[in-house]
Amino acid sequence: MSLPPLPDMILDPLVRAALMEDLGTYGDLTTRTVIPEGTRYSARIRAREAGIVSGMQVARIAFHMVDPALKLRVLKPDGAPIAPGDVLMEIEGDAASILSAERVALNFAGRLSGIATMTAAYVAETGGTQARITCTRKTTPGLRIVEKQAVLHGGGFNHRFSLSDAILVKDNHIAAAGGVRPVLQAIKARASHMIRVEIEVDTLDQLEEVLDEGGAEAVLLDNMDTGEIGEAVRLTAGRLCLEASGNMRLERIAEVAATGVDYISAGALTHSAKTLDLGLDF
Repeated sequence: MSLPPLPDMILDPLVRAALMEDLGTYGDLTTRTVIPEGTRYSARIRAREAGIVSGMQVARIAFHMVDPALKLRVLKPDGAPIAPGDVLMEIEGDAASILSAERVALNFAGRLSGIATMTAAYVAETGGTQARITCTRKTTPGLRIVEKQAVLHGGGFNHRFSLSDAILVKDNHIAAAGGVRPVLQAIKARASHMIRVEIEVDTLDQLEEVLDEGGAEAVLLDNMDTGEIGEAVRLTAGRLCLEASGNMRLERIAEVAATGVDYISAGALTHSAKTLDLGLDF
């Protein structure tokens, strides 16, 4: 999916932290020892397997943060489909600079491309339905912004970025507050009209409580089987946005999407995606 890039200044701290981790206290010792000063080379990042690319913006920032003089050309922008052997980026300039930024650039690009690729596989299973695939907050600490961007590159949608984005009442909130009705009554009494509200339910009885009490715009159907999800769609009759969540494996997506739910959320998109195999060659 083609999207406007994030502002570089948002991503700069993530990339800087990764480079500082990799360069350590003394920089790239191997490169400084064996590469003659002033050596220039050209390099290419290539795909070694098929997928959806993500992380080219982050890779570009990494190379330019090490050496602003490097010349970069992105041939496969974020969101583009790629095949084995495709050249994603060309880099030309100081060989030491390229080598010093290589691993950080590839770590980000491989990880994010893996997320985009897995998301695209989930999205493909929703064809012919209204269901949208969305991620969760089960992201790598510190990398949420880029991992959620990778989900967008794969054709998915984003859930909350943080706890302050919306009210999402989970089972433990319900338990601590004394039930579905007390939770919804508290929301109606205290929440701003500008805040969107979603509540998680484990049973159809809880869903009927939500429909009767009101106070939420969306309901998260947690760990329900496909038959229960279909019945929830029938009971709701379009009055609320429905999100199916929990145990949303790839092989289940088509049948869940066919029930008529609005969203299917899968933590696996960010916590279980396989890194896409990318390489950099001189």
